[in-house]
Amino acid sequence: MMLGVIRRRVANGGSSASVRTILRKSMQTVEPSVSACRVSGREILFRPRGLGHVRKFSHVILPGCSINLKVIAGCRPMRDSISNTQRAINVRIWSRLFSSESGDLVDAVVPFMGESITDGTLAKFLKNPGDTVVVDEPIAQIETDKVTIDVASPESGVIKELVAKEGDTVEPGFKLAIISKSGEGVAHVAPSEKIPEKAAPKPSPAEKIKEEKPKPKVETAPVLEKSKAPSPPPPKRTATEPQLPPKDRERRVPMTRLRKRVATRLKDSQNTFAMLTTFNEVDMTNLMKLRSDYKDAFVEKHGVKLGLMSGFVKAAVSGLQNQPIINAVIDGDDIIYRDYVDISIAVGTPKGLVVPVIRNADKMNFADIEKEINTLAKKANDGSISIDEMAGGSFTISNGGVYGSLLSTPIINPPQSAILGMHSIVSRPMVVGGNVVPRPMMYIALTYDHRLIDGREAVFFLRRIKDVVEDPRRLLLDI
Repeated sequence: MMLGVIRRRVANGGSSASVRTILRKSMQTVEPSVSACRVSGREILFRPRGLGHVRKFSHVILPGCSINLKVIAGCRPMRDSISNTQRAINVRIWSRLFSSESGDLVDAVVPFMGESITDGTLAKFLKNPGDTVVVDEPIAQIETDKVTIDVASPESGVIKELVAKEGDTVEPGFKLAIISKSGEGVAHVAPSEKIPEKAAPKPSPAEKIKEEKPKPKVETAPVLEKSKAPSPPPPKRTATEPQLPPKDRERRVPMTRLRKRVATRLKDSQNTFAMLTTFNEVDMTNLMKLRSDYKDAFVEKHGVKLGLMSGFVKAAVSGLQNQPIINAVIDGDDIIYRDYVDISIAVGTPKGLVVPVIRNADKMNFADIEKEINTLAKKANDGSISIDEMAGGSFTISNGGVYGSLLSTPIINPPQSAILGMHSIVSRPMVVGGNVVPRPMMYIALTYDHRLIDGREAVFFLRRIKDVVEDPRRLLLDI
């Protein structure tokens, strides 16, 4: 209404002095205080008392500075008059920067763990709240069905909070910890520090007086008479009652995901495959002599020791090429023949059995195989082996002889169709050229899926292993 009067006065040619008089009278009825204030980002909306419209004030928030307010209005005289009134209003606003605005907090989440792995178990935290971390430093370990994965810190800073708990099942993208890049607001607690136990409350003076009062004497004669009565003998155990060991001599430890996965796969292998095992024995004289004659020259040229495992891998490659059905696999109603040879090597680690794969073993020589075996075995033992290095494989070799096994029947590693078992070398009397002489002998075993592989192919394959190991020159002549 007042704005309409001013417009009409200006349109009729009224002087600026009369307009200012009207504005001065109208503003005297307006209280300069602010009744409602809402902060939104960098703008503040004020609702002055006595005005029917909401005015929008833009400002820059600076600690300890007053605010220069500007009113958006429809005419210049109105803006000028209200701006003169606003000079009398000093609104002092202090700002405080929050960590969420400055990007100080960073979340450490579970990384991608592999194509076939959807979740894992948080095994343990390597860092505690208050510990300093650098970029890519491991802060936690996650156990999966195949391998243990480290969770690296995304930024350098200080661990502010551990969100998850050890033993939780986590998925990729799950938040584990919160890291403060600046370290502000984090309580630095040494791992060895313990919170002192609360001292027991001191007794009040009234309680002390009660304790000091002499206790009345109690006659003990009846008690002595009762104690003289003979106690009944303990009940005798019957012959059929089992005597269980005390519970304090037992320990219950939850299975790791790797151990549960191995147990599940081996049981599935027994339930799925029609497993049959055939045996043979190998005279290790010539292969051991080959290694003894050339071990120094082999190390000098290739930088790795010449072992017996490379000889068996080359023999297995020759056997798979001669009997392709051993390298095949059943898929529904079809048989898949593989034109490559990827040999898995079973490696026992403190955390469980892992089976890294030697890719394209048919294209490798003795030195390449020994280098690859050493690299994979080292990664398997220290837990740094990746899932890709264990995926696939068309045939498996398990060397139980390194632990002293004399004879065993290995279980097929699904989805493969056969597995070769090596055993310890034992000097036994053998008939050679009509004479009984001691020979270093090894039992070998082939467990195969009888649904796909017949006994004929299995025996021929094992016989090929025996021929190549006993006379490695066959590899050179391809006979």
